[in-house]
Amino acid sequence: MPTKKTAAEGKEEKNISFETAIARLEEIVRSLENGSAELDKSLEMFEEGAGLVRLCNEKLDKAERRIKALYKKEDGTYGEKNFDGKEDN
Repeated sequence: MPTKKTAAEGKEEKNISFETAIARLEEIVRSLENGSAELDKSLEMFEEGAGLVRLCNEKLDKAERRIKALYKKEDGTYGEKNFDGKEDN
């Protein structure tokens, strides 16, 4: 049976970079595609991968919220819009 992550392990996972998470996901995918791991180990890797996917999505969502786009207003001045297209007040 796969082991549950401790609170410290979950917090440590949140602190890894997006690039590190993607690299680990690639390792997991290669291992799972290889098919040589036992069922319990495969399930453990799958669960780790699912957690990493959630982490990457959270990091991407956070990055999107921080991105601002410049646009030219009708009066010729420039303004900023959030990534979602809403004007920043």
